[in-house]
Order: sequence, then structure tokens, then C-alpha cells
Amino acid sequence: MLHELFTPSVQHALDLVGIFVFAISGALLAVRKNFDVFGIAVLAEVTALGGGLFRDLIIGAVPPAAFSDLGYFITPLLAAVLVFFLHPEVERTQNAVNVFDAAGLGLFCVTGTTKAYDYGLGLTSSAALGLATAVGGGVLRDILANEVPSLLRWDRDLYAVPAIVGATIVALCIRFDTLNAATSGTAIITAFLLRLAAMRYHWRAPRAWNRRSATAEEG
Repeated sequence: MLHELFTPSVQHALDLVGIFVFAISGALLAVRKNFDVFGIAVLAEVTALGGGLFRDLIIGAVPPAAFSDLGYFITPLLAAVLVFFLHPEVERTQNAVNVFDAAGLGLFCVTGTTKAYDYGLGLTSSAALGLATAVGGGVLRDILANEVPSLLRWDRDLYAVPAIVGATIVALCIRFDTLNAATSGTAIITAFLLRLAAMRYHWRAPRAWNRRSATAEEG
């Protein structure tokens, strides 16, 4: 089904763009954490490929695309080199990076859901793996950097919710046999716009009702 949505060359190009932008975010965090060049490369690779690697291992798509396609492995290294030498300039374009990151989020939640369904998973499981594809690399990045994953922090703009919405739209389209290039594009754009709106208006998920925790809040 995935190959019916986009031509192989278009799909590959979109994947590489998403991987590159995710790798930039990982490499920038490594620089902020004062990691060496190896640490920068590792965080770039993990951020870019972690979600897709997790999905492929779960569904049995082995060897995973991260290892069977050299372009998938090289692209994060190119991002790491760029950040290593030009991180002040990259930091100044953070808003643009965030926009492309939102686009990658929308793309990967859709392709992840579709690929999981192609390998025989049910709709709910497929949507869950679509979410994991989109956000898994970021979770691994934060864990390796010894931070609470952004996905779990109340003081960060919504990230998982747009991916959940995109994956759910795909699952519903599959259920009603309406998944095609147009509807999958709609799912990508919806997740993308939700993420942009969350960043613009600082939308955040609610915390526990009537919360009275004495734990100090982080800034």
C-alpha cells in the first residue's frame, strides 16, 4: 500500500529530508550538552533513525531500512558534520528547523502507520507504530542526553498529539478504504499544521486534574 501512495523516488526523497531535519535537532542538542564529535554523530543518528528502526524491528521488516539503505545512514552524518562546523548559524535558523521538523513529524506518522499495516498489524497497532516512528527518535535522543523526554514534559508544546491525529486519520482512511495520495497528504498536512499551531500558540496537554504535587516545577 505504501508504494501506491508515492513513487519510490519521491518516497525516498521525503524520507531523507525528514531524516536530515531530525538529525539536525539531535546534533544541536549534543552541541548544547557539550558532547564531542562522536556524541554529536550518535545523537544525530539516533534521533533520525530511532523511530523507524523501532518500527521495523517490531513488524519484522529486517534488515531495517536504516541498515539496508546507505543513504539513510549517511544523511544523519552529513547533518552532524554541518552542525559540528556551523552550529551557531544553524541555531539562528532554529525556527526554520522547527518547521521542517514538524513536516517530518507529519510525514513519518503517516508512512509509519501505513508500513505497519502493510506488514499485517491491525489499525490500532499500526497507528501506535506510526506515532512511534514519528517521535521515537526524539525520545531516545533525550534519554541519551540525560533529559526527561520532551514528549513527557508538560512545559513543552504539543508534539505527540499532532502525530496521533495524523496516524489516526490514516487508520480511519484504511478502515473505510479511502487511503490514497490525497488523503495521506491530508493527514500529513493536518499533523504538520497542528504542530505549527502548537508551537505558535504554546498549546500544551493538561496535567492531572486537581493536581496538588509539591514537586518543584521546571522552567
